[in-house]
Amino acid sequence: MRILAVSDEECEALWDYYQPGRLDDYDLILSCGDLKASYLAFLVTMGNKPLLYVPGNHDKGYLTQPPDGCVDIDCGLVTFNGYRILGLGGCLRYNPGPYQYTEEQMNRRLNKLRFALWRAGGVDIVITHAPPKGVGDREDPAHRGFETFLELIDKYSPMYLLHGHVHARYDIQNPRERRYRTTQVINVSERYVLEVPDREVAPKDRNQVKWLCRHKEPPDDEEVRQRMFNRF
Repeated sequence: MRILAVSDEECEALWDYYQPGRLDDYDLILSCGDLKASYLAFLVTMGNKPLLYVPGNHDKGYLTQPPDGCVDIDCGLVTFNGYRILGLGGCLRYNPGPYQYTEEQMNRRLNKLRFALWRAGGVDIVITHAPPKGVGDREDPAHRGFETFLELIDKYSPMYLLHGHVHARYDIQNPRERRYRTTQVINVSERYVLEVPDREVAPKDRNQVKWLCRHKEPPDDEEVRQRMFNRF
């Protein structure tokens, strides 16, 4: 299975200068946040493949105008072609706004998913916006990682944790791929292609997104809550 992972910066080759067929070789698209909703809608339309996403800390607009045709798996667990995929969006809180969490809040979000993870027998791919603490993050307050994600890896040993938030252009010497225990931690900033072995699934389940668990909280931002209320 071939996966296109994207985050943080729209790829000109896949949008402004898109050529028909460039998305044909992918089976799934994953977004790790901080991308325009119109860009994700374009990818899912042109690729005609499922697009799963989590929000980044700059995706306030998703609350009122989410990406058309895409599947929000923030604080959720799904399966796709035999792979269990977990989503935890947002970053470590550094100023007011939605999709920013304290360490305690992110830990509570993970705890809501633990029963589903137990029933599923674990997780294969985790998509987040922020990286784990000390594994590809930075020292400035806006780009620190979550210790909760280290605990997630320690407990469930996913094959991959894909994240964004730390733009590749911040430091071209900073490696995209790192390993924490047995998990490959990958910064997918702009775009990254991941290939994983095909798994046996029933024909009726092939290329279908199957929900195992979903816990979505209301936005933690008074302005956004008011804007959503005013729509009705």
